Amino acid sequence: MNDTRFIELSARERAKGLLDAGTFRELLGPFDFIMSPWLPPQGIVPQADDDMVVAKGTIDGKPAVVIAIEGTFQGGSMGEVSGAKMAAALEMAAEDNRKGIPTQAILCLETGGVRLQEANLGLAAIADIHAAIVDLRRYVPVIGIIAGTVGCFGGMSIAAALCSYLIVTREA
Repeated sequence: MNDTRFIELSARERAKGLLDAGTFRELLGPFDFIMSPWLPPQGIVPQADDDMVVAKGTIDGKPAVVIAIEGTFQGGSMGEVSGAKMAAALEMAAEDNRKGIPTQAILCLETGGVRLQEANLGLAAIADIHAAIVDLRRYVPVIGIIAGTVGCFGGMSIAAALCSYLIVTREA
């Protein structure tokens, strides 16, 4: 990643770049077509991964999960599916830790908050994310990165505040 500015990368490129070379394994990627059912009826074309990239791999040889929001789709807004993907990934990391596999988590947060087209469902998902961060912090630090120009707003700003450490670029 030394050749590219982190803020210019897509969510998938950020996740891949944070993990050790050759260890990136995406869970529920775009070819699984896990996307919001609420956007098409409102005339909005959904994104095949619902703007949420979840990848497992290692960082410095240690198990890790990187969860990255794609800020270019609907301003990185959180809906039912994207929120569930993030919460499930954090819960998976906590479960790994309970099983004796110390799995760290990095959250690449680039979001304007809840997706207005899915208001209550998005808010419920964000609450699940908050609970999962608090649970995981019992085992390992949770790292948040706010890198892009979208920033981190709404209920997800609380998620950022719940992280053990938060890295924010000047552009964010």
